[in-house]
Amino acid sequence: MEPADIVVLSVLVLVVFFVLSLVTRTIKIVPQASSIIVERLGRYARTLEPGLHFLVPFVDKPRAVVDLREQVVSFPPQPVITSDNLVVNIDTVIYFQPTDPKAATYEIANYIQGIEQLTVTTLRNVIGSLDLEQTLTGRDQINSQLRGVLDEATGRWGIRVNRVELKAIDPPHSVQDSMEKQMRAERDRRAAILTAEGVKQSQILTAEGDKQSSILRAEGQAQAAVLKAQGEARAIQQVFDAIHRGNPDSKLLAYQYLQMLPQIANGQSSKVWIVPTELTSALKGIGSALGGANDAEGTWTPGAGGQPGQAVGDMALEDPAVALERARAEAAVAEDEARATKPGLGRPKG
Repeated sequence: MEPADIVVLSVLVLVVFFVLSLVTRTIKIVPQASSIIVERLGRYARTLEPGLHFLVPFVDKPRAVVDLREQVVSFPPQPVITSDNLVVNIDTVIYFQPTDPKAATYEIANYIQGIEQLTVTTLRNVIGSLDLEQTLTGRDQINSQLRGVLDEATGRWGIRVNRVELKAIDPPHSVQDSMEKQMRAERDRRAAILTAEGVKQSQILTAEGDKQSSILRAEGQAQAAVLKAQGEARAIQQVFDAIHRGNPDSKLLAYQYLQMLPQIANGQSSKVWIVPTELTSALKGIGSALGGANDAEGTWTPGAGGQPGQAVGDMALEDPAVALERARAEAAVAEDEARATKPGLGRPKG
């Protein structure tokens, strides 16, 4: 290749490179959610919004590209002293957003570093007025105070602080141990109180149950006694009505007396047995009914003295066994007469 051709080719390459550079400097495309600060001859000219823009080559120069989206910055733990002279390490997270690209470019050299230092100083001022317990429990209050101070200070930088969060608050290890012991003691105390309350409620319920069961048992016994008494009264009334409806005479009553005599004398421990006084009247009634001896005839009376078969005065004494057999026979005769007199009256079972 000739030297002249090489020179021409080099000039052509330089021209193409110059044209491309000129086009690059002239046409500027700004992406969404971004702004570009343009300076003309070293002074602020304008702010390019998202879209296509044309610049004057070698006159207009882009100074900075500002991201308008909300940004999140996490700062390393910072040692802070509380009002009760305890050192705690606090991690903070800042949510901020540039609102004025010109102010964010010209009012401060590095707004992120400025926000960090401002956060540290403000945090120390806020925590210095609080003790450890207030620091641990007052996160919302600390966040609101930090946000208010930072938003006011960063407003002239073209930055809006949206949120400030305390990511972690780490007290000293000795304080952590004391807090754990205190929390454990508090839990033990609450557990003891709950146990005592449970025992108390259990005893109260048990006492209430015993009381109610005693009341119900007493009411049941009272009702049972009342029902038993009513039943006995009703039974007595029915028996009394039956006796009155049957209209018994002296013969039947005398027979009932004689039926009870063997049961009285049947006991093995019975050494003395007493004949009711009404028996003599009943026997007299049976005797008169049967047409037997009159009242002048004597009978043997137990306890009158003498031996069976002997006479006491004008009265003849006889053996009690013989008298009992004779009385049973007379009672049988009286029963037959009574059944003949009142049909439907059966012989009672002895």
